Amino acid sequence: MSRARQPPLVTGISPNEGTPWTKVTIRGENLGTGPNDLIGLSICGHNCLLTAEWMSASKIVCRVGPAKDDKGEIIVTTRSGGRGTSTVSFKLLKHEKIGILDQSAVWVDEMNYYDMRTDRNKGISPLSLRPANPLGIDLDKGKVPLKDLESMFPGMSGDFTSENFSATWYLIENHSVTSFEQLRIAASNLKKQASKKNEGSLAYVKGGLSTFFEAQDALAAIHQKLESDGTEKVEGSMTQRLENVLNRASDTADTLFQEVLGRKDKADSTRNALNVLQRFKFLFNLPLNIERNIQKGDYDVVINDYEKAKSLFGNTEVPVFKKVYAEVETRIGALRNLLLDKLLETPSTLHDQKRYIRYLSDLHAPGDPAWQCIVAQHKWILQLMQNCKEDFIKEQRGGGGLEQDGELRSSALSRISHTASLKRGSSFQTPRDDSWHYKSPQQVRFVEKLSDVVISQLPNFWKLWISYVNGSLFSETGEKSGQVEKLKKNARQRQNDFKGMIEEVTRRLVQLVRGALLPSTLREEQRRLYGGWDTKTPLTGAWLTQVIHTVRLSHEALSALEIPNDLLQVIQDLLLDLRVHCLLITLQHTAEDVKRLPEKEDWIVDNEGITSLPAQFEQCMVQMLQSLKEPMESKPGEVNVFQQELAQDEACKLCVGIMKAFISCLEQLSTKTDGDIDTSHLSVDMASPDVFGSVQEDFSPSPEQRLLIILSNCQYLERHTFLNLAEHLEKHGFTTADKITRVSKDAVRELDEHLFESYIEKKSDPIVGSLEPGIYAGYFDWKDCLPPTGVRSYLKEALVSIISVHAEVFTVSKELVPRVLSRIIESVAEEMSRLMQCVSSFSKNGALQARLEICALKDAVATYLTSESQASFKQALEALPQLQSGADKKLLEELLNKFKSSMQFQLTCFQPSSVQPVKR
Repeated sequence: MSRARQPPLVTGISPNEGTPWTKVTIRGENLGTGPNDLIGLSICGHNCLLTAEWMSASKIVCRVGPAKDDKGEIIVTTRSGGRGTSTVSFKLLKHEKIGILDQSAVWVDEMNYYDMRTDRNKGISPLSLRPANPLGIDLDKGKVPLKDLESMFPGMSGDFTSENFSATWYLIENHSVTSFEQLRIAASNLKKQASKKNEGSLAYVKGGLSTFFEAQDALAAIHQKLESDGTEKVEGSMTQRLENVLNRASDTADTLFQEVLGRKDKADSTRNALNVLQRFKFLFNLPLNIERNIQKGDYDVVINDYEKAKSLFGNTEVPVFKKVYAEVETRIGALRNLLLDKLLETPSTLHDQKRYIRYLSDLHAPGDPAWQCIVAQHKWILQLMQNCKEDFIKEQRGGGGLEQDGELRSSALSRISHTASLKRGSSFQTPRDDSWHYKSPQQVRFVEKLSDVVISQLPNFWKLWISYVNGSLFSETGEKSGQVEKLKKNARQRQNDFKGMIEEVTRRLVQLVRGALLPSTLREEQRRLYGGWDTKTPLTGAWLTQVIHTVRLSHEALSALEIPNDLLQVIQDLLLDLRVHCLLITLQHTAEDVKRLPEKEDWIVDNEGITSLPAQFEQCMVQMLQSLKEPMESKPGEVNVFQQELAQDEACKLCVGIMKAFISCLEQLSTKTDGDIDTSHLSVDMASPDVFGSVQEDFSPSPEQRLLIILSNCQYLERHTFLNLAEHLEKHGFTTADKITRVSKDAVRELDEHLFESYIEKKSDPIVGSLEPGIYAGYFDWKDCLPPTGVRSYLKEALVSIISVHAEVFTVSKELVPRVLSRIIESVAEEMSRLMQCVSSFSKNGALQARLEICALKDAVATYLTSESQASFKQALEALPQLQSGADKKLLEELLNKFKSSMQFQLTCFQPSSVQPVKR
């Protein structure tokens, strides 16, 4: 089927260029038979059918839409002719924005304005939009700082909309590097703009001339209609009736759409609220997120969110934001209280304390949480120390609860003493099994537990203070914010307070130890606070040594923290008192041990004539000195105990007391009878050297033998034992070793002299007493007697008695033989001299008999004669009449030889070869 009409053809358009929404007139051929025949109209590719108005087959009026193409054809489409063609084109110009100060004859559509200052896609009022670039050239901003511009142009501004606008400022800020040619172009642009404004209303009218014509046509049409309509006289003017109709239509529309519009308004408000919630969801969700993160312990996240919210909404004036932010502040306040409670909670680690303090610092908590933590830790350490003492006191009184405590020794002391073993003397070995704690005295366990408390708590306490002072407690990165500097200043102002805390802890440690071990060094009120221990059984030196070792470890651990020495001086003073106390207690206990040595006397003598007792005494003293080696050793910073005059004098007295106690033991042994000595625990050493092999298992010495054995021991003490001990005492630092040795030697000599006199008295009295009866036996008379035939029996008996003494002494000690026999012979010689001097007169035979017996006695014991005995024999011979004849002298010589020959065997013991001491 062929078409009835030709396709539309556009041959002209007026105007042929313009901005979007420009009204144009299209002319051509076959443009349609009517409005309904027009089904399509596009200009530059944009459909303009909605604004098209068909005037005739050769004319169409429409408005140009916002096409994408800058230039394009005009295509008309009709039902009757189909899609047409065009011989002309339309040029689409860019829309020129009308400024806030420009005149306009047309309606300015509302549109979104964009704030070029912040590049934010945020709708703002058109009044806030800045005017275009006044110079009309590209901006070329320099690098001049804003602060410098403000200082150069005080009170001025570079904003050309400001009342205080400075052109120089504007040029420096926006065109500091623009070329001169560009600036000339800018000047000409300004002139053009000025001339354009001068045109004023004329330009305004020219720009809106078509609009004026349209308005004039509309007014003329309305006026003509009113003139032709005569009803205004009856029903009122046409405009009045039109107004009434419009009002009724408006009321009807409001009635019809009130509910719909209400729902629309509500939906709009809800949509706006949702948009606000979505846009500010961080703030609205923050209270709940804070609560969740607090429960999870993510305090860092809470603090970061709070800082962000504070910077964004801290000074907001929006009521809903203020309400939500107030809730955030409430949650943060609760978090501050929670963190402060956790900070002051005990026990806690140093890491946790630092963490909580840093959190509170970031949250700007009121006060000084770090100092509050230090004060709380100080009180807790003191309470721990007091509880430690009270627990042990309860156990002592029968509570026994501490023995079930598996933490009797915490790991603190174990770590410190891991590489330091307890050095003990040979007299004490610390048991190392698991039951050791229950065997050690309570005071020892208490000191160790107390030291554990101090060593485990004070280092962290000190490190917390150091972090507080240097500011690392408040900032991990070391940044110097105003708040950190303020807190560091507070810390420096509290140095004396913290020093007092350390002093109180160390003083409490010392007072508690003194209360347990040295209560006499405390005042009465201090003893009531820190004493209460059962001191009926004082600690031995070995346990005190362990206590000293423990206190030294504590001092070393605290010194390693670089705590000033003046704060630890009280511990040094305690150590000195403990060392002195250990010295004195050890000496006292050694004296008690020495007093029990007689129980170990077995009376078995060696080939030097001494028993094992002196060696046991020396061993006891050496062990005592070895046990004192560690406590008496002066560690770095400690004073020498023996440089303390009081300690030196007291130690000297106790050492002398030990020596005298042993000497007193020897004296007691010399006076005991067989029944007084408990020998049930003794056994005879059959392998010990014995010259005569006469020692049997049931050996029990006689009192005289005891005297000899003890005399021999006394000599050994004086010549060897005391000298050896003097060397040991000097080696171990005893400055009074010479005095101790001198006093001891004097005491042992005194005992030796006393025992020797006792033995001589027991042995010489019977011999001396038998001389006079023997001489005058059978009514012998010096004036009337027969010629002598030999030495009489009384003298031989006396010699035999002396020989028995020799044998007794020789059996015990060869060295005692000359001393004992010489003294006995002195007594016998003195008695013979006395008896001879008492004779009134001698006959010739009597004088010869007396001379024979005196000479026989003198020659027999010649080896043991002393000056006293020789003088006595001389006096005795001088009392006799002198021999006159040679026959008497010959007879005397013969009788002497006969005596010596007959008693040769008995007199052998008196020969010099038999009394030589055995070489040691």
